[in-house]
Parts: sequence; C-alpha cells; structure tokens
Amino acid sequence: MYYVRKRLEISAAHRLDLDYESKCTQLHGHNWIITVECRSRELNANGMVADFTQIKQKVNDLLDHKVINDILPFNPTAENIARWIVENVENGWRCEVQESEGNVAIYEKD
Repeated sequence: MYYVRKRLEISAAHRLDLDYESKCTQLHGHNWIITVECRSRELNANGMVADFTQIKQKVNDLLDHKVINDILPFNPTAENIARWIVENVENGWRCEVQESEGNVAIYEKD
C-alpha cells in the first residue's frame, strides 16, 4: 500500500446551523490546518498515489479566504468538511481538520 499526506493551512470563515444556542451560529473565521491522506495499492500512470498540486487545488484553492457556507452545500462543521475532502480528493481515505488549537475532527473512509 502506498500513502501520501498533504498538510494545508487555510484561512476561512463559516457559521454553523445548530439546534442549540451557540456563538458558532454567527459568522466567524479560523486558520484551519487540514491534513489530507491518500492511499492506493497501485500507483497511477505518473507514478503517484495522488498529485500534491491537485490536492491543494481541491482544498486550498476552493476554500482559502472564503466563506465556506457559500461554497459547500452542507452545515460546515469540521467533521463534515473532513468527510467532503476525503470524498473529493483522488484516493482520499483520511482527513484531519483542525479549526482551532485543540479542536480536531477526523474522518476515515471504511
């Protein structure tokens, strides 16, 4: 099995749709640290699991300095963002999304 890991840092804002009172329902920003992991039993025609530039384009270029609610069609919790990244990056299987110091969500594909 081959593995690659790409770490990105983006600045982005979001607001959460919650069924309880929270300051997080207001628009606010984070300096997100996102770690994307990809894996494959075979390398592609270019000898890669996934191209690091393409991972960056899928995540950084789409979300950096944006309001995430305006880009993604779901409640943008760190958990949902991690799942979306895994589902949209070539050979994605695991993603960690840190929205602030001490707050990390992880999604792994079964």
